Amino acid sequence: MPKVTFISYAGKSYAVDVPEGTTLMRAAVDNGIPGIDGDCGGQCACATCHVFIEPEWQAKTGGRTEPESAMLEFADGTKESSRLGCQITLTAAHDGLTVRMPEGQH
Repeated sequence: MPKVTFISYAGKSYAVDVPEGTTLMRAAVDNGIPGIDGDCGGQCACATCHVFIEPEWQAKTGGRTEPESAMLEFADGTKESSRLGCQITLTAAHDGLTVRMPEGQH
């Protein structure tokens, strides 16, 4: 079971253990992480699960899909490391993953 750490814009850290096969968005919502809403239920139709992937994890989380890139155009404060949590399915390889949340999500 991978352990994932979410860090709010204000610097508060939330570490959760997540069953493999769970999306990063679902992991946050199921564990009450403030700032990740998942309003669309994981359908890549909103940007309320926007996170920044730490550089050392970008290769393991993969690249953005075309729909994900299009949806991120509507998000505030995007960066090269921006991803939608609903598009990242967690595996054992993600144990220790750390993601940060943008300022608008708190």
